[in-house]
Amino acid sequence: MDSQSRCVVVTGFGPFRQHLVNSSWEALKELSKLGLGVDTDIELRTLQLPVDYREVKRRLTTIWEDFQPQLAVHVGMDTSAKAIFLEQCGKNRGYRDSDVRGFQPEDGVCLPGGPEVRLSVVNMKEVCRRVAVENVEVAFSRDAGRYICDYTYYLSLHLGTGHAALIHVPPLSPWLSASLLGKALRVIIQEMLEESGEVQTQRTAA
Repeated sequence: MDSQSRCVVVTGFGPFRQHLVNSSWEALKELSKLGLGVDTDIELRTLQLPVDYREVKRRLTTIWEDFQPQLAVHVGMDTSAKAIFLEQCGKNRGYRDSDVRGFQPEDGVCLPGGPEVRLSVVNMKEVCRRVAVENVEVAFSRDAGRYICDYTYYLSLHLGTGHAALIHVPPLSPWLSASLLGKALRVIIQEMLEESGEVQTQRTAA
């Protein structure tokens, strides 16, 4: 990657368990059509991650080594959520649920010897306070759920020295379309970039 290039990497997840459609990836497809609406020298890269612990670790390493993003934003689906949740931190332990290949990390640990909690450089409470999204609440969270999303977040925070974010979105529904979620992600990521000092954004309404 050109050292002068600047990019934001946004990832979503593929199918898992009985969920053949993952709202995180459907929302990202909409976001990729919209673009970030920020400085033209920041490139948006969207990637799908499988719900697979080992493959996530491999791909995250590649993302941080090859792209060196200003910010990596991971979007996951919370099957029980009614709101969009902005996660402040990732946890190192407690990964007991198996992935789509039946694998779970040894001793339920993401990074042996790592700190119990890693925090994002983005102040998610501030982003929640400042962002307004039509027809859906945006809320703050400090518990990302100890599954692939949390695992991804912790690793990305480690690899990117805190320059990562995790957004949990609800499943698609008659009142929450992929298009609406894509617009919401655009506004939220704009605020994250601005709050973290990475860019002065040109605000657009969702």
